[in-house]
Amino acid sequence: MATTHGYDVHIGPATGAIPAQPVPAVPTQPVPAQAIEQRGVEQRAVNRPAERAWAITRIGLGFIFLWAFVDKTFGLGFATPTERAWLTGASPTTGFLKGTGENALGGVFGALAGQVWVDWLFMLGLLGVGTALILGIGLRIAAVAGGLMMVLMWAAELPLQNNPVLDDHLIYTAVLAGLALAGAGTTWGLGAWWATTPLVRRYPILR
Repeated sequence: MATTHGYDVHIGPATGAIPAQPVPAVPTQPVPAQAIEQRGVEQRAVNRPAERAWAITRIGLGFIFLWAFVDKTFGLGFATPTERAWLTGASPTTGFLKGTGENALGGVFGALAGQVWVDWLFMLGLLGVGTALILGIGLRIAAVAGGLMMVLMWAAELPLQNNPVLDDHLIYTAVLAGLALAGAGTTWGLGAWWATTPLVRRYPILR
């Protein structure tokens, strides 16, 4: 028997084969649970500024949607005068839709002006999207509904005056998508609780 590079070598009497017996490997030390937890804490600390920035964006955009609903409903005199309030029987969409008459799709959108079902869908969209964003719940549905509203308003204004492609409606659409994908409702919102409810566990699209 001879020893070569850490192996015990035996030369068999019949065949001359040299079977090798490897030296046992040194077992690796498991990573302590405390170290894993510490890494998680550090990662959350790194992500916290971004999460707060998304939360501020979410609440601010939600206020824009919700304020539009309140102003158009009660005619507070900002974008909507008192005599054109929804509660007085005025149409909250007529002014915008009639103003698209000379645009590329003005014939399509102008025909919708004054339609009761259009007014209700628009106002419920403002209320629903604004409430969802401020509370941090249902962001996926809010992103789809709000994004659809913004894209339709963008299409109604074609061709654009200040930019051949982009305007604030498409930017709002992109921000809504980012809020939903980032799960922005968990910071300064009810998103974490909302995700644990039986309804949302059964239908994750409602997160």
